[in-house]
Amino acid sequence: MLNAILKRLGLTRLLGPRAEPGDEPLKLIVGLGNPGAEYARTRHNAGYEVVNVLARRHNIAVNRRQFRAIIGDGRIGDQRVILMRPLTYMNLSGEAVAAAARFYRLSPSDLILVLDDVALSPGRIRLRYTGSAGGHNGLQNVIDRIGTKEIARVRIGVGPARPGDLIGHVLSRFPPDEQEQMQAAYELAADAVECAIAESFETAMNRFNPSQDRPPSPG
Repeated sequence: MLNAILKRLGLTRLLGPRAEPGDEPLKLIVGLGNPGAEYARTRHNAGYEVVNVLARRHNIAVNRRQFRAIIGDGRIGDQRVILMRPLTYMNLSGEAVAAAARFYRLSPSDLILVLDDVALSPGRIRLRYTGSAGGHNGLQNVIDRIGTKEIARVRIGVGPARPGDLIGHVLSRFPPDEQEQMQAAYELAADAVECAIAESFETAMNRFNPSQDRPPSPG
């Protein structure tokens, strides 16, 4: 309603840049994490950090509140994208993702999730386009709300937790000797997202996954 009124009055500039559904193909890139200063730079916020890298590289202002998230509309190369950091807290991440997917009429193939993974050593990344959540509650909630496991995801290793200390581990910050390594991992994960957008997610898997994750060459 507000958009229509401002458009009739010639005041749409007051809304700032905004994506509209159905204009052109769109990719939704979601960094999972928890909002608030107390969770900043924790292991569970690895997805947030990659969105920050992409925003910086492509001059996308991620500062608009919508869909219970902070989002930014821009372009990565020729591709129109929405960058998202959900504000729902990790376990309800799917609420924000599903709301944006409905609004922009996106299919699961239009989504790329970026998240932490305790099964990978710090600094390692792994790409998958389907599969279970592997115990990650944020990813599981997205799968539940979208209705399919076939969602591309970039997982960033944050190291294993001690037995019985998973929550404390993912909500902790990296020690100083791992911080440089993790920043390199965020940059590498952003490279992988850019490759997936410019070429395909399968190409990005082949290029960025560890060699043991790649299918054998034919012949």
